[in-house]
Amino acid sequence: MTTTAPETRKFEAEVAQVLHLVTHSLYSHKEIFLRELISNASDACDKLRFESIANPELLTGDGELHIDVSWDPQARTITVRDNGVGMSRDEVVANIGTIASSGTRRFLEAMSADQKTDARLIGQFGVGFYSSFVVADRVTVLSRRADQPAGEGVKWESDGKGEYQLAQVELAERGTAVILHLKADEDEFLKSWELRSLIRKYSDHVAFPIRMPKEQDGKPGEDWETVNDASALWAKPRNEISDEDYQSFYKSLGHDFNDALAWTHNRVEGSQSFTTLLYIPEQPPFDLMMGGRDERKGLKLYIKRVFIMDAAEELLPNYLRFVRGVVDADDLPLNVSREILQHNRQLERIRAACVKRVLDLLEKLARDEPEKFATFYKAFGNTLKEGIAEDQANRERIAKLLRFASTKGEGAAQTVALDDYILRMAVGQETIWYITADSYTAALGSPQLEAFKAKGVEVLLMFDRIDEWMLGSLNEYAGKKLKNVAKGELPLDEADKKQQEEASKAAEPVLKKLKELLGDRVSEVRVSARLTDSPSCLALSDHEMAPHLARLLREAGHDVPENKPTLEINPQHPLLKRVEAESDPAKSADLANLLLDQAEISAGAQLPDPASFVQRLNRLIVG
Repeated sequence: MTTTAPETRKFEAEVAQVLHLVTHSLYSHKEIFLRELISNASDACDKLRFESIANPELLTGDGELHIDVSWDPQARTITVRDNGVGMSRDEVVANIGTIASSGTRRFLEAMSADQKTDARLIGQFGVGFYSSFVVADRVTVLSRRADQPAGEGVKWESDGKGEYQLAQVELAERGTAVILHLKADEDEFLKSWELRSLIRKYSDHVAFPIRMPKEQDGKPGEDWETVNDASALWAKPRNEISDEDYQSFYKSLGHDFNDALAWTHNRVEGSQSFTTLLYIPEQPPFDLMMGGRDERKGLKLYIKRVFIMDAAEELLPNYLRFVRGVVDADDLPLNVSREILQHNRQLERIRAACVKRVLDLLEKLARDEPEKFATFYKAFGNTLKEGIAEDQANRERIAKLLRFASTKGEGAAQTVALDDYILRMAVGQETIWYITADSYTAALGSPQLEAFKAKGVEVLLMFDRIDEWMLGSLNEYAGKKLKNVAKGELPLDEADKKQQEEASKAAEPVLKKLKELLGDRVSEVRVSARLTDSPSCLALSDHEMAPHLARLLREAGHDVPENKPTLEINPQHPLLKRVEAESDPAKSADLANLLLDQAEISAGAQLPDPASFVQRLNRLIVG
């Protein structure tokens, strides 16, 4: 092996931070490095097998793809070698010298904030390779891409302290070898039985042979033997797979240290046959809601066990992007491309089947394992809500899975299903009532709820940021209309309607006075059918955006049109009596504006002039 003079380069600043956190945080899960390196090697073999479909010459000389794990007690090294696709010089720099994921900053923040979750984070941001430095004080990578000559090999080496060396070398064989020079206190990984045990624990179901040298007199011998099952788990009959097997495969597939929450494994036979193995994680990745919409992993797509794509996003809609798993189809064209994926009827059939299986699984959890479903909903409930707008065909099924807090629920816990609400509806009630706010406390304390509480009508309390947007697409469920208690006019029976008309007529003087005092700040002032205790509240039109959401969008830099609110009042409240009796124009103006300010604050709106609110409040208190 000839070597050119090595070039020394610095890691990106964020890579250096990742290395520091990884090497100082994974002390309790050191063995994870082997799982990550074998997983990377498996991906390299998968990619070569796919590229060789169009270019069979890539497999020349060594057509049996495999992964070799060896150890050298004297040199104190562990080597993980594959004969997969390999890397060019530019790919080595891109894959190891930098971290391309825009989620790296969130990875760093998460690692710093919560050391207990460290192992779960490895792999989720493309940083699995760096776990090598947990057990090694120096790492050497030798790689040659399958389509390049022997003289185009690359040697990468680093001690993980901020710099790495890069050199061109001659490599007779394609693929990648990662050589770990172990730290002084890591002797446990120089034992054959320990390495075999870890391979069986984490990588038994990697679909390529993982080979190790047979041990002779405590040292690696010349003969190699396969130490893993080396078969596609998803292709086996379900009755031959234990729960431990499923969990082990999930951890290898999803780069997750935790167990999967649930899974579904199905084989569809017929003119177009395919297998799906889909997992629900227990916890979300840290980029799921922020960058996750653009960075989601998708499912692994195989055709007749030939790897095609690592992130086949076309196989699941965006709102199910948390699902991990494998799809293996029998009769898609082997030269399938992303363009073909987007317009392939068989893929549409597989996608529909995947969605059905996931929703079936979630319904089963909700029905039979409510504690597991509660864990799922806490992690992914808001992501699932996106499906209300995105998946019209399954809207009713998705809505059935949603959970909310309620005026008849258990505090802020989101445990009430729409079906639960319907079962408790009073005779003759045809509407599912709800309110949106930016917190549970704000929703529960909203003055718009007072008439509903007085009549014992249950109201769902929705306080997640996505709720207002979601409800724009969820107008009806099980034949019942959904309606916001703060929007539109409330339906009244004849007795209530007559009482409302009489109250409005009696309050005409104060209504007129308030409208004159508030001027352009309001579009209308009217007597409220919603209030029993509070003096005032805002009423919105049916299609008007909730004030708390408008405030959040403005804070995020979005242009939101200004709407003049409708002020509803409770004429029986002492504050309204005082407005009616007040003869001082200045005090009357302060009282009127205070009524509107209170209503806006209760609705989560942003006061146009907080300083004026404080001043008028002080004036009224003092005098």
